[in-house]
Amino acid sequence: MSRTLPPSPTSSPTARPVDLLIVGAGFAGLYMLHKARGLGLSAQLVEAADGVGGTWTFNRYPGARVDIQSLEYSFGFDEALQQDWHWTERYAGQPELLRYANHVADRFGLRDGILLNTRVSGAAFDEAGQRWQVQAEAGPSTDPATGAPATGQPRSWSARFLVMASGPLSTPNLPAFPGLDSFAGPVHHTARWPQHAVDFTGLRVAVVGTGSSAVQAIPVIARQASALTVFQRTATYAVPAHNGPLDPALEARIKADYPGFRARNRQMRGGFGSESPPNPGSAEAASPAEREASFEARWQRGGFSLLGAFDDLMVNPTSNALAAEFVRGKIRAAVVDPATATLLSPQHTIGCKRLCVDTGYYETFNRPNVRLVDVSRQPIEQFTPGGLRAGGQDYPFDALVLATGFDAMTGTLMRLDLRGRGGLSIQQKWAAGPLNHLGLMVAGFPNLFNIAGPGSSSAFTNVIVSIEHHVEWIADCITHLDRQGLATIEPTVASETAWVAHVNAVAAGTVLLSCNSWYLGANIPGKPRMFMPLVGFPPYVARCAAVAATGYPGFTLDAPHALA
Repeated sequence: MSRTLPPSPTSSPTARPVDLLIVGAGFAGLYMLHKARGLGLSAQLVEAADGVGGTWTFNRYPGARVDIQSLEYSFGFDEALQQDWHWTERYAGQPELLRYANHVADRFGLRDGILLNTRVSGAAFDEAGQRWQVQAEAGPSTDPATGAPATGQPRSWSARFLVMASGPLSTPNLPAFPGLDSFAGPVHHTARWPQHAVDFTGLRVAVVGTGSSAVQAIPVIARQASALTVFQRTATYAVPAHNGPLDPALEARIKADYPGFRARNRQMRGGFGSESPPNPGSAEAASPAEREASFEARWQRGGFSLLGAFDDLMVNPTSNALAAEFVRGKIRAAVVDPATATLLSPQHTIGCKRLCVDTGYYETFNRPNVRLVDVSRQPIEQFTPGGLRAGGQDYPFDALVLATGFDAMTGTLMRLDLRGRGGLSIQQKWAAGPLNHLGLMVAGFPNLFNIAGPGSSSAFTNVIVSIEHHVEWIADCITHLDRQGLATIEPTVASETAWVAHVNAVAAGTVLLSCNSWYLGANIPGKPRMFMPLVGFPPYVARCAAVAATGYPGFTLDAPHALA
């Protein structure tokens, strides 16, 4: 039976024409807007929140901070910006990161191109006009361009290009726990934290989840709460941040050759860490003393550098197991109660789930007011007005924190009414997983770019480096179309099929497929299982550059339609 497709959309008489409609005012959206203006293109950035900053607008939970060092997790496209800005900590906290985002918006005069409190509700490609027709709904806000209150009426644009800068980790995962609505106390999700301070002093608090956000929040909440119960399904590998005030000597040395520092980082697998490159040896081949010394040196350095203690940790299961046991030894040394230490010790491959960077996470479970409940053995049955029931036991508490992560990589687009050629929806296109080419474009959706999405290496990188790469590739692509007098670009079905196969083949050569993770969509019930991110930043950059340099093979480029 054939499916009846909706008619092709046409531009509304009230739709504002722009070259680019950009969705999301995080770092990706801000740089895309700045880059577009530098090319002389008209652009409108639309943001659902009431301020810029993306991740750092919504993730305000206690202890929230970046897990890439501040001197690296920052823009490198403007020398004056990176010289003038001073970070106060080795790993910047959420308030400082939000100040940085606002500084970028102000420094480059971007505010008049940003519409806040406005959520894109739908976008459809007009095949006749070769433009995207985009609709949004404005909430109560002030229009930064005019200073006038927003009307709350729908807004619309007719855009040559649609750029999704909504981020790979922007849609919270809200598990459908039975009875959750019956809980009488406050409920906070780490990814949608209130803008006002939340005081847990004297309260019995429950945290559900032990991923990156929980690892940062739990030590802080434990210092406030009268009692904290942590409900853990899967134990987490966490490495110490050794955070503190930024070393002035380090800052001066980096800033003396910031461009060189950035260039060296871009040659690293993750786009960062050139100060501590991987040890080229094998953990399996090293002597026990050599292994211990290398692991310990990286542990003392802190952060993700542990995974560079030997070059084969992510490809050799035996070497990986040695690193995992080293971390479990650190957990046993940190946690006084042996039973709790055992529960906190992961048994899966280290690195197959996102590694966490912590400050006192394991030690927090030595506090007399902190309790760990293993819900892999005692599943959560239901929430009640006064707490929850798990494994037949009732756990009372006054406030609940859901640290349940994100519907990663695809969640935002899959909740959008996004339609390409012939009315094809993104939900139909991605029913079996996120097909794409180069992690940037989708067949059947011309002139739609997705920054830091599935198929790209963003999940395994310093994401700002990936953002800069994507924005610059998109800008160069649009420049190429304009110089050639072309109207649209989209990948072929064959090229996106081959690209997704390539992404999965690369992953198959690592230990990343050895456990369930959000990289596979395994944290979302019913989500198709497909390994979404690509491993290896420098080869990815080289591949994207080669495609652009050779006339965009794997893409179809069309001329403007003739006027009737």
